[in-house]
Amino acid sequence: MIVRISGEGQFRLPDEDADRLNELDNRAVAAVEQGDETGFRELWSQMLEIVARDGNEIDTDELVESDVILPPRDVTFQEAQGEFSGDGLIPD
Repeated sequence: MIVRISGEGQFRLPDEDADRLNELDNRAVAAVEQGDETGFRELWSQMLEIVARDGNEIDTDELVESDVILPPRDVTFQEAQGEFSGDGLIPD
């Protein structure tokens, strides 16, 4: 799975992380829909941690299509309300 963090770059994640990232995404959508900013922040942090911990950064010279595009690390809760909805960032 190729994940782009807006404003940072792309990361190649092992396939086994896709399900965990999707689960966190679904939970983040639920937190946003419930107006739970604290819960969203915790889940968002976990999503970014998976990418940073398990992902291998792709060289900027390599052109690879992203499977998932995550908002920037500093996404506001108001911005998240527009992005974390419906199927979320990672459609099931």
